[in-house]
Amino acid sequence: MADKLFPMLINGKSVTTDKSIDVINPSTGEVIGQVPDLSESQVADCLRAAREGFKQWSGKTPGERKTIILRYADILEENKERLVSLLIEETGKPRDNAEYDFGMLTTCLRFFVEEAERLEQPVLHDPDGRFLHYVQRQPLGVVVGFLAWNFPLLNVGYKLGPVLASGCSVILKPSTLTPLASLEVAHLASAAGIPDGVINMVTCDNHEVPKGFLSSDIPELVTMIGSTRGGLEVMNSSCTSIKHFSVELGGNAPVLVYADADIEAAANKIIDLKFANTGQVCVSPNRCFVHESVYEKFIDYAKKRATDIVMGPMISDKERQRVLGLIDAAKVSGAQVICGGKAVDGPGYFMEPTILSDVRRDMKTSCEEIFGPVLPVLSFSDTDDEIALANDTEYGLAAYVFTTSLSVGLRAARDIQAGSVCVNEPHYSVQLPHGGLKQSGIGKDCSKYSLEEYLTLKRISILIDK
Repeated sequence: MADKLFPMLINGKSVTTDKSIDVINPSTGEVIGQVPDLSESQVADCLRAAREGFKQWSGKTPGERKTIILRYADILEENKERLVSLLIEETGKPRDNAEYDFGMLTTCLRFFVEEAERLEQPVLHDPDGRFLHYVQRQPLGVVVGFLAWNFPLLNVGYKLGPVLASGCSVILKPSTLTPLASLEVAHLASAAGIPDGVINMVTCDNHEVPKGFLSSDIPELVTMIGSTRGGLEVMNSSCTSIKHFSVELGGNAPVLVYADADIEAAANKIIDLKFANTGQVCVSPNRCFVHESVYEKFIDYAKKRATDIVMGPMISDKERQRVLGLIDAAKVSGAQVICGGKAVDGPGYFMEPTILSDVRRDMKTSCEEIFGPVLPVLSFSDTDDEIALANDTEYGLAAYVFTTSLSVGLRAARDIQAGSVCVNEPHYSVQLPHGGLKQSGIGKDCSKYSLEEYLTLKRISILIDK
């Protein structure tokens, strides 16, 4: 496969360029394929294709779109083994993780089709009885999306689901670190009957070239999954015309473990989420605050659970070295390595699951999103304002609370500044809105609230009594 070139999809056609980008298997460090490097002239081709694709797709009835989308989901399921195998190669994921990643794509396609049928388009009150007022929802237009590498097909599903169900068209740019399965998914769209230009997928290694999508006045919505820094750059480049934004950005998720919590259960659930996908998850626990009376007990349970964790590699050696540098900096500042802390010898970009104790709030592991397999554990006391500790960050994507007190749990859920707060168990699902507050973004993925972002909200008033 190392010599195989995976083409882009523009206006229903396979497109290549003179320059290609290597894709590396992070489990082995070996090249497994190449993808094209988008040219500036192809940006204009994409925009024209998406605009024409929108005209065709939005012109179909919701029933016609539903039939095609469900057929598309079925075709993807028929190609599941090939797509999952590609995911495993380009991400290094264990098979169960890759199957979850793939499964979220088809789940999103089917969910948003159903959600589109439940859209509210209410009749509005008229105090004089002279008008009939009602709300109409219509497809917004062309969407441009930039996707992260950690869950390639889940991220595609988060965008394709509402795009197709709403009647929009899209230009998607997956990460060049993990583009292979995503490109294959895009190329299967025509077999389902999705018109040319509705789904366009491109790859590019030059950050300046895709800015042509953003500066154009053709897109109506710009969406992204990535870092806060990247989101700011995307939004800044887009402000050449009025556009909608839906961006899920960086996180620095706090965990509060109160003295009355089931400590073993809390430790197990936190460790399982922290080291899922090798810690490369936007909602991963990043700062774990544990009450001082149960601190050592929590550390013991967490260490025991971590020893049984089997992780895949990090996405690149650059990312691995960055995370190892955070560990080294924490050690110099006084943190203790409870377990892990080192790279794993051999091929690929593996490292050990790591727990740090005696972490202070001013250490980089507390201030920055780690995005790797490191859990910093901090203590708090009855004299601390633990909610203020949780909120002491510019980010606000996710948070977790463990307590057996209903009033404590409700108060923490109310006062923590995050787009989602899970009490006593992390939980995410396609019907639940996912997105951040503060510098973690605007808008939502998943749920009916995501679909609404791809639709207009038009008020119509008809005079019925002169």
